[in-house]
Amino acid sequence: MSAISDINSYKEQASAWFRTLRDQICATFEKIETELTGTYRDCPPATFERKVWQREGGGGGEMSLMRGRVFEKVGVNISVVHGEFSEAMRKEVPGADKDPQFWASGISLVAHMQSPLVPAVHMNTRMIVLGSDQWSVVSDQEKKLQATDHRPQTTKFWFGGGVDLTPMVPDATDTADFHNAFKTCCDAFSADYYPKYKKWCDEYFFLKHRDEPRGVGGIFYDYLNTENFEKDLQFTQAVGNTLHTIYPTLVRRHMNKSWTREQREHQLVRRGRYVEFNLLHDRGTRFGLMTGGNTEAILMSLPPEVKWP
Repeated sequence: MSAISDINSYKEQASAWFRTLRDQICATFEKIETELTGTYRDCPPATFERKVWQREGGGGGEMSLMRGRVFEKVGVNISVVHGEFSEAMRKEVPGADKDPQFWASGISLVAHMQSPLVPAVHMNTRMIVLGSDQWSVVSDQEKKLQATDHRPQTTKFWFGGGVDLTPMVPDATDTADFHNAFKTCCDAFSADYYPKYKKWCDEYFFLKHRDEPRGVGGIFYDYLNTENFEKDLQFTQAVGNTLHTIYPTLVRRHMNKSWTREQREHQLVRRGRYVEFNLLHDRGTRFGLMTGGNTEAILMSLPPEVKWP
């Protein structure tokens, strides 16, 4: 297989995985909608509605949105986009100033729940390829030649993403189970991953203007390229699979419990913090808007109802 065939195969594998994960998660969430026996049980269960969008600069994606009796609003979006970074974006992506061409594929999930006892969750994983149309993967020998005769440097590509939990009513058991799930996920690949990615998450999902975390954290990683594509893809798949396992467990644990009006009011206020972070600090929001993505899909993460007292 040629070097160019390699990178094309990598892109196909990654984008196919994001679509597969989307299908699996949507199916599970739709099943949960049918299982409700608590508040809103007399309402019909919802299903996802899908909407395809095209990006003017190249590529596009598909939104999957559900507004239901368990999930007040949940979106699971996938995309495959390519083109050229804007002048502003080139300053934010390492190496883009030298070659602004890019390819990116990923999945983004945000769930805001009817019950204030069920935590909100966010997940995003992605693969990004940086460089011109002459995408290639080179050997160590070729890298040495590049250094001696000033050949164009090899294209950079990496995985990134994260998962974090935002409970409205703190629950120590939920927090412990969530973190233990992702520690197990990370430890299967490297003992360094969990402490490193947990710390990165705690630092990233922090509202500096309020001096408080957005939720109880999770993991966050970026620029992951160990020079072993299969391993890095498998880790990204494991992150998605772990979310697909642990989050439905937490939803089912609480969704049929009754809640108070005061708890609902608190939920709406806490959602305000979520909005503030996504509009002021979130990389995914910035990346999407600065690369000409679909605005409706990008702002899917915002809750349907929120309050600032």
